Amino acid sequence: MSEPEIKVGMTSSAPFDRAPMAPAMRGGRASSSYDLSVTDDIDARIWERIKDHPCFSEQAHHYFARMHVAVAPACNIQCNYCNRKYDCTNESRPGVASVKLTPDQALRKVLAVASKVPELSVIGIAGPGDACYDWKKTVATFEGVAREIPDIKLCISTNGLALPDHVDELADMNVDHVTITINMVDPEVGAKIYPWILHGHRRYTGIEGARILHERQMLGLEMLTERGILTKINSVMIPGVNDTHLVEVNRWIRDRGAFMHNVVPLISKPSHGTYYGLTGQRCPEPFELMALQDCLDGNVKLMRHCQQCRADAIGLLGGDREREFALDQISTKVDYDANMREAYRKLVEHEREDQFAAKLDANKAVESLGSSGTLAVAVATKGGGRINEHFGQVRELQLYAVSRKGINLVGHRKVLPYCLGGVGEESALDQIIVALDGIDILLSAKIGDGPKKRLAKAGVRAADAFAYAYIETAIGALYIAEFGRKPSMPTALPL
Repeated sequence: MSEPEIKVGMTSSAPFDRAPMAPAMRGGRASSSYDLSVTDDIDARIWERIKDHPCFSEQAHHYFARMHVAVAPACNIQCNYCNRKYDCTNESRPGVASVKLTPDQALRKVLAVASKVPELSVIGIAGPGDACYDWKKTVATFEGVAREIPDIKLCISTNGLALPDHVDELADMNVDHVTITINMVDPEVGAKIYPWILHGHRRYTGIEGARILHERQMLGLEMLTERGILTKINSVMIPGVNDTHLVEVNRWIRDRGAFMHNVVPLISKPSHGTYYGLTGQRCPEPFELMALQDCLDGNVKLMRHCQQCRADAIGLLGGDREREFALDQISTKVDYDANMREAYRKLVEHEREDQFAAKLDANKAVESLGSSGTLAVAVATKGGGRINEHFGQVRELQLYAVSRKGINLVGHRKVLPYCLGGVGEESALDQIIVALDGIDILLSAKIGDGPKKRLAKAGVRAADAFAYAYIETAIGALYIAEFGRKPSMPTALPL
């Protein structure tokens, strides 16, 4: 059988006062080579586990997609930032889903997506409640998926309260990646975030409830580390509540073997109906989030490409395709064909070799320049590590910081698409200009003269001279043109 034609990148418990433990496996600072190259046996083993997981590897998110199945609606804690309402298709935030699925419905949907989305590599359960509390549905879903698509990665996201009860079963099911949301290690801070928890058939409130949650989270993390399961810790940054405290959270999770720390901003609007939304709790500004991330950098490996996904998200991290797979449009019997996914993986391996080499070359060139200059670059991309999105269609910009330390992804900003039906929307452009605050250069596959001039007036230089080039190659050439020797290709930018 001939391989299908596929284009890579172009498709759309521990007591509270207990001293930190010495982990069996440390995450984080072994090497930056998780996303560049493999330099030793330890890196090689970890790379094999994260190379196609878009949440655990920044490099993998250019190529591979995740799918969240909303099979676990029940939850055992209440968070002041959470309201698990349904049918919120325009919102990208944890805990929301359009439709709750039974395990059988989830399997049917997974098979349909896997047949149409060759990038799919991970099936996750992230609620809309808690995967460990609604455990029977989680197990039934994973058993069906593992039986039909044995090469797919299984992943859960949990608040950690019920996690210690199920670590052995997670290991038996070959769940190799677990995300725990940990917002505090001090129960006094936790009492400001969690009104109540349910544990052991009892309801606990205030500091007592937060203390139990903390102890269970630390125990679960330690148990996962002992079994060699990779853990990502999500922390919600809440200004005035836990923002400075997250430095201490970072230390605790590092000492217990967490692989990655993902600090995300509070999403809080009155329309969401959350306690924080209704009481006017403000969200952090982008510069505040970045400052905290920079402060934490150097301990546990930081995730900077998170999308704060919905509980029913499908596709690459930058482009949710959930609406394409409405349950009522999927046949009751789906014939899954693995050929497309297998062919895609072969293409990705070849493409990755080229991207690795290009990324290394660009970083070496920037670092060898020895310049004290810095650049902040926004990139319109839809995957594959390339500048391959038109300015008019972009819904999210990836942000890169460039200095003598190299080229680093530092975050992303969501924007409204500028072109609707082929006509530019000035209100959308105004919003994009606000989102580009602090950015020096915008790179896209195509941009018209009108928006380019508007951006220039706002202090942002825009160019499409590097259309479909690797992101790091283009940024490296721009940096050298700005601060050093003549670039190897034209920048088409006024310097």
